[in-house]
Amino acid sequence: MGDRVHFSELGLVNTREMFQKAFQGGYAIPAYNFNNLEQLQAIVLACAETSSPVIVQVSKGAREYANQTMLRYMALGAVQMVRELGSNIPICLHLDHGDSFELCKSCVDSGFSSVMIDGSHLSYEKNVALTRQVVEYAHQYDVSVEGELGVLAGIEDEVQAEHSTYTKPEEVEDFLKKTGVDSLAISIGTSHGAYKFKLKEGEEVPPLRFDILKEIEKRIPGFPIVLHGASSVVQEYVQLINQYGGKMDGAVGVPEAQLRQAAASAVCKINIDSDGRLAVTAKVREFLAKNPGEFDPRKYLGDARKELIALIKHKNQEVLGSAGKA
Repeated sequence: MGDRVHFSELGLVNTREMFQKAFQGGYAIPAYNFNNLEQLQAIVLACAETSSPVIVQVSKGAREYANQTMLRYMALGAVQMVRELGSNIPICLHLDHGDSFELCKSCVDSGFSSVMIDGSHLSYEKNVALTRQVVEYAHQYDVSVEGELGVLAGIEDEVQAEHSTYTKPEEVEDFLKKTGVDSLAISIGTSHGAYKFKLKEGEEVPPLRFDILKEIEKRIPGFPIVLHGASSVVQEYVQLINQYGGKMDGAVGVPEAQLRQAAASAVCKINIDSDGRLAVTAKVREFLAKNPGEFDPRKYLGDARKELIALIKHKNQEVLGSAGKA
């Protein structure tokens, strides 16, 4: 794909203005992952209906799954679709967990308006050097860059870690100064995947480390913070999945009240992936179980899309506070 395309040609925006407004307004921008047409449609339609700014994001694996060229035109199509419905919400296309300079560069060149370079598994010095390299390239094209300090536990696509390492507040100022990133993903107790916490019978989910967040806010006032692994793992979906032949025991996520608290602080972007996957899978399982003679994918994927729209509207209105802010 030799032809470089700038994100503005696709009708996309970077995160600069989004984050400024979110910071001042005490809400967070939703960042929803997608892998296919139905998910992308659901995300932009739900955000248009709730008048919410949105970051649509793809992991390295999703980009391989959908094909990078196809993806560019899907993003273009999503923007056009929303505009034709008369909605002018800002839409950002973001690379989630980029793991190399080459991948980030390729995304910048193919029209992404924001990229994440995740060097959190490297030594501090190497994380700084890699992040700086991506920032220098991306900023030439006005593309926003998200970095990460601290490691989240859990499994999601290419990202795996046994244990989380909380972000060290004393490193953040130095990291920002040396890298020039536009936002920072931190680790305060969220984690990837649907099994965020191993709980014994009757145990409550441990609260997020708001003390670390406060300390980071104090050191870098006004700077946009990102929370990864922030699905609530909606129990209603887990139960539906299990009821209709699935097996997901002990899947728990971050309580929505804690995410609301985070969204009111310096957290300007909250990533939600697992909840969308659960909604889709729950509805597909339920539909196929109740309609055993049905084999038209539009029927069960249409059902799933409808549920995903409802979930996203709920998140924007009740959890992130981004509804009505576009």
